[in-house]
Amino acid sequence: MKYVLIIPDGCADEPQASLGDKTPLQAANVPHMDAVAQAGELGQTDNVPESMPSGSDVGTMSLFGYDPVVFHTGRAPLEAAAQGIELGPDDWAIRCNLVTVTDGCLQSFTAGQIPNDLGEHLIGLMQRACCGDAHWKFHPGVSYRNLLLYRARDGKAPFADDTHSIPPHDITDQPIDEHLPMGSGACDLRALMEKSVELFADDELNQSRRDRNELPATQIWLWGQGRRPALTPFVDRFGVESAVITAVDLLRGIGRLLGWDVVEVEGATGYTDTDYAAKGRAAIETLKSKDFVVVHVEATDEASHEGDAVAKVEALERIDTDIVRSVHEHLRQQGDYRLLVCPDHPTFLRTKTHSHGYVPFAMCGSDVATNSAKTYDEVTAARTGLTLDEGHRLMNRFFARG
Repeated sequence: MKYVLIIPDGCADEPQASLGDKTPLQAANVPHMDAVAQAGELGQTDNVPESMPSGSDVGTMSLFGYDPVVFHTGRAPLEAAAQGIELGPDDWAIRCNLVTVTDGCLQSFTAGQIPNDLGEHLIGLMQRACCGDAHWKFHPGVSYRNLLLYRARDGKAPFADDTHSIPPHDITDQPIDEHLPMGSGACDLRALMEKSVELFADDELNQSRRDRNELPATQIWLWGQGRRPALTPFVDRFGVESAVITAVDLLRGIGRLLGWDVVEVEGATGYTDTDYAAKGRAAIETLKSKDFVVVHVEATDEASHEGDAVAKVEALERIDTDIVRSVHEHLRQQGDYRLLVCPDHPTFLRTKTHSHGYVPFAMCGSDVATNSAKTYDEVTAARTGLTLDEGHRLMNRFFARG
């Protein structure tokens, strides 16, 4: 039996006036997602407990069958795992975005999709500024996505469960003063953020972006802190060897912690310009050696963060044509299979942020009964009456484990 999960990240949404009062899923031409719903069952699932912040770290952990209330410790430790960074029992990882703040408001949580080389240069400036303190270690990542580690060499750290931070993509166009870190260790995080303002303002390479009408990084934004999680290997839970295809460190990290292979795809960017067809081809190739393949696409989430309804619809249509169609056609020729399409959480165009709430899932394949749904979208899913209030139970349903 072969299993595939396709995740159109953050695709669930509200009706949009610009789309004729339809959600992006309703407005998009997605006949192959519709075919999955028609061939099997359509329902809705809540992947993010109300007590936790909405994001892909919580939503995908739940979607993979792990109750985030039990297993989630923070977003940054998952991204550290993606980079092969080992955390000690008292170490903390913290996500470090390069952002643009203008007139006290967060203009861009990506610093205008800052290029990798400049991002690495700016993170290097921060590391040199901390060279006298052995606890802090900055790690460059991709573009605006970077990490900061606190190495608790004396067995202690300034952070605790009450340390609170806000993802920058949740506060676009809002004043930052209302969303700075709070709680234990917040003074340390704020001090580093303030230091970055001074360093970045004086850096010629960074400021030269203004001359090209590009956004410079005005500072770092620290958030998503946590310690290493302890996740039971996926093969021990579900008995299948697995792989994940993604351009996002967060998903790479979760995959590695679960014991999955991480498949790198040339042209996969984690943005709306990603190579969708290459991801579809990679999934088909990976199925030769793995029984379960996860294909994650960030483009729909990024479009929502930018408030771009047209780009979100276009991304859904590319996922449908270049991934769902080709993967489903391949699975049907291989014998027994199951195919699941489900986002991790809603991301609303209206707010440009992740949200709580139900997302639609469509599952088809061997021994999956149909519930006569015709289209894959939020409204139709809600009408089927098939609702999972605890999203981490969907994976048991997918693998027919009760």
